[in-house]
Amino acid sequence: MAEKFDNLEEHLEKFIENIRQLGIIVSDFQPSSQTGLNQKLNFMITGLQDVEKCRQQLHDINVPLEAFEYIDQGRNPQLYTKECLERALAKNEQVKGKIDTMTKFKSLLISELGKVFPEEMGKYKAIHGDDPPS
Repeated sequence: MAEKFDNLEEHLEKFIENIRQLGIIVSDFQPSSQTGLNQKLNFMITGLQDVEKCRQQLHDINVPLEAFEYIDQGRNPQLYTKECLERALAKNEQVKGKIDTMTKFKSLLISELGKVFPEEMGKYKAIHGDDPPS
């Protein structure tokens, strides 16, 4: 899979360089540069065809729209991944805290119910595999 991305990256870099050179030719166009302009336009068409071939190989890849927003804002799209991981870790810690709290609550509830309803809690513990009934 990595070679497909490398191939796409290579074609995109060539395409971008061709567009840059095309821009230079167009910005200072002289009739004598018509041949070079035509050649660069043909390279651009070939480059788009190469990118299209790469796109077909990577059709099953989904990129979140937020990553494109980062690019549009001039930010590194890897920051999107980093921030997603940081949010996931924070949410994980939050959920872990809730689980720990509920586990402690369950333990305390079972303990207190055992004081008030010893027979019923003995049966409950036997069913749930905790302590055998006394």
